[in-house]
Amino acid sequence: MTRGATPAGVDPANQVAVSRQIREMFGRVAPRYDFLNRLLSLRIDQYWRGVLVRKARPYLERPEARVLDLCCGTGDLVVALDRERKRLCGDAASAVTGADFSRPMLTEAGRKLVRKSRPMRLVEADAFDVPARAASFDLITIAWGFRNLADYDAGLREFARLAAPGGCLAILEFSQSTVPLVAPLFGFYFRHVLPRIGNAISGSGGAYSYLQNSVEKFLTPGQLSAAAQKAGFRRVETVSLSGGISVLHMCYK
Repeated sequence: MTRGATPAGVDPANQVAVSRQIREMFGRVAPRYDFLNRLLSLRIDQYWRGVLVRKARPYLERPEARVLDLCCGTGDLVVALDRERKRLCGDAASAVTGADFSRPMLTEAGRKLVRKSRPMRLVEADAFDVPARAASFDLITIAWGFRNLADYDAGLREFARLAAPGGCLAILEFSQSTVPLVAPLFGFYFRHVLPRIGNAISGSGGAYSYLQNSVEKFLTPGQLSAAAQKAGFRRVETVSLSGGISVLHMCYK
């Protein structure tokens, strides 16, 4: 088993406790989540999502394609995927589904989606046990949520179960840059500036310290690609973004 997220003070072998703590943590930051994403990333998060959406166009341009965004949070990627589908297919496109295990996050997403007046669906569900039949989705996306799973292998097996033959899993995650000029600057910001600002504004205690620690302990792009192939995805394409600060994994079944 490839262990996943390890919040401070929780036994990493206790997946129930790990999931509960992460769910509670995201519930606390939900009201300020969008604001902090824009502030702490200097809005680069919107560019990164845009890259994912562009890479997923072969699926989004098919009106009948079934699309699921896991760990959807406040729904930014659900909205971006739906906007591109509407541009490509018009009103003939089937609805995008967003799923998350944090009800406060889904509440924020619901407010956002109401303003869009499009038939997008939100489901409260754990990424390890999505209430859908095998091969239900042609495109599965997960942006900065995979890192928070308690068991990466189990998550990838569930995603492989959900993906239809010929389907794609797009994982967008933080990584540790190895670019000489980027790595030390981003490392200082990520370790010393981001946690202090994030913890202070969110009022969440140590949520943004957890973010910094979780990225430092996360799989390398090579390790994630190997784990995805082991789970059943035949080919993985990686795209390094902004000097390797984020990496997009396109995993094809």
